[in-house]
Amino acid sequence: MGILAIQYKTAEDSPVLIAFNREERLTRPSQAPRIQSGRPRVVCGIDRKAGGTWAGVNQHGMFAAVLNCSKRSVPYDPRSRGLLCKELLACRTAEEALDRAVRELSTGCYAGGHFFCVDRHSGGVVYGGDEIEVERLTPGLHILSSNRLDDYRDSRQEFVRRLLTLQRLDSAVAFLAVASRTFSRKPDVSGKRGIVIVEPDYGTVSSMLLSLTEKTQRSIMQYAAGPPSEKPFEDVSALLRQVLSTDRASQRAAAAPVNVAAASNQ
Repeated sequence: MGILAIQYKTAEDSPVLIAFNREERLTRPSQAPRIQSGRPRVVCGIDRKAGGTWAGVNQHGMFAAVLNCSKRSVPYDPRSRGLLCKELLACRTAEEALDRAVRELSTGCYAGGHFFCVDRHSGGVVYGGDEIEVERLTPGLHILSSNRLDDYRDSRQEFVRRLLTLQRLDSAVAFLAVASRTFSRKPDVSGKRGIVIVEPDYGTVSSMLLSLTEKTQRSIMQYAAGPPSEKPFEDVSALLRQVLSTDRASQRAAAAPVNVAAASNQ
């Protein structure tokens, strides 16, 4: 499962602001985000059991994540949803990733999962439960869980929404500050009114905060390698910026011969 919030295209300094708690069996081994080999360059965590990922960003500034959901008919030996999420990070745009997710999920080879893909131009969710559907993102605050996007019957989603709207989220600093507190909130003594899940065998195993800006060197990624109520968020922005700078470097390299040719004609 998991729970994700995105503030989309409303903050002046960052069109994509995300907070995401991953929820999994506590015994499932995983690796913290790092830069993966191959092209395009990607920074993501790795599920060491199946080799996929639950969330990451590629060099084109496209974020992809998967959140498990229920499904009545699950194949006997389903393909890893995390592997598909990792493959979506090979796409150049969110639109391309959404199309690929629809094609893959239509094969019926997967257990239930919502695939969330977004960049600064567009984004959406592919619902991969009993029916395959796509819902597009609009500017504003959105919450996603094992239920659909902005499901007002989902009390957990609504609790996140209430906490995130106590202050104006008009900048990356404001969003990240409020989101870090919200997504670190433990249940109260009654076991309710919390975001972090604490169970004997299952619960919140990590958390990610993300800001994707127009200027690469201002983008931010913070990661808690455990329940954020217990583990601090560590700044891994250097990894994110290194990945995002790949496109800029490629563009400069591609433009260099043109500049030389123009100079020789003068």
